[in-house]
Amino acid sequence: MHFQEHIIQCKRQKRYLDDYLAKNILTQSEYEQIASNMSKGIKFFNPSFKGTQEEALRWIVDNQLSPSPLGRAAFAEKALANAVKIGAKQYLIFAAGYDTFAYRQPDWASKIQIFELDHVLMSSDKQKRIQSVATEISSNLHYVSVDFTENGWKGKLLTCSAFNQRNISFCSLLGISYYLSKQVFTHTISIISSVVPKGSSIIFDYPDEETYTQKAGERAKRQVAMAGLANEKMLASYSYLEMEKLLGDSNFLIYEHLTPEQITEQYFKTYNQLNSEHPITAFDNVNYCLAVKQ
Repeated sequence: MHFQEHIIQCKRQKRYLDDYLAKNILTQSEYEQIASNMSKGIKFFNPSFKGTQEEALRWIVDNQLSPSPLGRAAFAEKALANAVKIGAKQYLIFAAGYDTFAYRQPDWASKIQIFELDHVLMSSDKQKRIQSVATEISSNLHYVSVDFTENGWKGKLLTCSAFNQRNISFCSLLGISYYLSKQVFTHTISIISSVVPKGSSIIFDYPDEETYTQKAGERAKRQVAMAGLANEKMLASYSYLEMEKLLGDSNFLIYEHLTPEQITEQYFKTYNQLNSEHPITAFDNVNYCLAVKQ
């Protein structure tokens, strides 16, 4: 699940990602159940923690849940805005999940066509939920049911009448690289390259080469363990040079690359200055990457 419902809001109303719709996608009972389960699991995340259930939930949200979805969404939406300014006409959201951008899109996004690509069951559930929080669905939004682990998703995209291979596209693959084998992820990038023109971009986050080793940060180790318990095993990690070659083989050149330290500096510094008692730092061993097709 994308936990973008956690809006970073400082004491002075400073926001890095104002996802005002996401929390309402859940019913109140679902929200309370998730909050209860999370807070009860505090000893898994922080064995030495002492405090109330509410404090436990806050610790988990600030330290384990929020950093990745908030940071990468802010990174992606900033890059998308810049891409649209210089000519991008299509926004492809791979494994869209409960991403709400299309339903809270700013005025400038009305100039582009938005495609949400995801498994049919996920997409169907989201569409049912979004009906209760979005007053209307924009005409520039299109749903494409796909399974990236199977062949044939390229054809489904190409048969979508709104998609135009000649138009510069901005492709978001947030939270995907962890759960695809290197072979499947590489193939996915290759297929994307075959359907978008030069000047198109891809943006994604990925685990570095130390993620599954003893050198990994404690949060990364817990995340790997938790994913395994949820039967969503993480399958791959990459060094910068490996990722650079993978992208280059599909004619993509890295344009921007951020390490955890750089992510914290760019996206959480001001928030942390205003909320020193509840600082947020970028997730261990996770890098952000923006690449452009040459």
